[in-house]
Amino acid sequence: MKKLLLAMLLLWTGGMGWPSPAVLDAAPAVSSNAEAAALIDVTSGRVIYSVKGDKPMRIASLTKVMTAIVAIEHGKLTDMAKVSKNAFGKEGSSIYLKLNEEMNLKDLLFGMMLRSGNDAATTIAEHVGGSVEGFAYLMNEEAKMIGMTNSSFKNPSGLDQEGHYSTANDMAKLTAYALKNPVFQEIVSTKVKKVPNPNESWDYTWINKNKMLSLYSGSDGVKTGYTKLAKRCLISSATRNGQQFAVVTLNDSNDWADHAKLLDYGFQHYPLLPLAQKGEPIDQTGLVAGASFSYAAEQAEQNRFTRKLVLNDPASTNYRLGDAGQLQFLLDGKQVGAVPLVVKDSPRLSWKQQSAFSFTESSESFSEYKGYYVQKWLYVLNAFTRVMFTGKSD
Repeated sequence: MKKLLLAMLLLWTGGMGWPSPAVLDAAPAVSSNAEAAALIDVTSGRVIYSVKGDKPMRIASLTKVMTAIVAIEHGKLTDMAKVSKNAFGKEGSSIYLKLNEEMNLKDLLFGMMLRSGNDAATTIAEHVGGSVEGFAYLMNEEAKMIGMTNSSFKNPSGLDQEGHYSTANDMAKLTAYALKNPVFQEIVSTKVKKVPNPNESWDYTWINKNKMLSLYSGSDGVKTGYTKLAKRCLISSATRNGQQFAVVTLNDSNDWADHAKLLDYGFQHYPLLPLAQKGEPIDQTGLVAGASFSYAAEQAEQNRFTRKLVLNDPASTNYRLGDAGQLQFLLDGKQVGAVPLVVKDSPRLSWKQQSAFSFTESSESFSEYKGYYVQKWLYVLNAFTRVMFTGKSD
């Protein structure tokens, strides 16, 4: 009897048209010349390729990705910032700002990200953080909140300094987070920028050092880096057919070619798999998905996803705030994401879709989502309070 039931079960599952795992092709191996590297899907935050991804290393001017996103989030882009003695003539790459010259924060960000100006980075840090040390404090608090567990920032430029380091995986997380910001995306994808020059009759003209913008179809950023100790470092990103990948390589002598190869690998083998659509009715619960969720998955994984309902008590505060629970997504039994569950006429369905990566409603329940932002502003308030009243960043 048991054999008969087993045979019927096999016939039933076969009739559902589910492919056998043996039929599906796994993604082939890929490699690079980098000492450490990571490839991340920006939408889902999935790191799909990593070699020595958690090894702390010098990151040179890749640091400026963190400098830019902290300045964008905590500064006012129209503010005029003055070039101090500390920023004037800063060693390394420069946009040749004059002592006491004033430039608005957004134009400084263009100079820093396109030409890697260390004078611009220092001016930004002193304006936004009150001092380089105060700004470094904000950088490290931002790193904690993004989930960069093996990083430490000491300066805004990436000049070699003891205790200043990150990893390929951490920088991939940071890049995926930063690319969600439209101002950041605008800056790093710009090939040429003209800015008024108060010292001359001609404008500043900055050409982006990131050759990937011209070498790779769909390329849209992010940052080059080099010091004698860090060697060649590069972050690049590209978008094709609505999917964006980012690559990080540290100490890579052939980085342009490696980035093209790794981006090709991501687009070819890890397309986005839609797992939920905002407003989709969920399993006869009377609830709907409060956000959409997609996950980068290779072909061999696409029949290995499962869903799990986690419902909140109707008497709970979360439920009264409109958070009825979560729909979790698991790959081989491990959670890879979640969307909130709401009633079908919830006003939250009209909210702008948040990203699935870091500080977002689709990866956390609504109460946790709010809590992250509360925590974020407490960090910021604490940072400024300590710097202003003690002059110390630690």
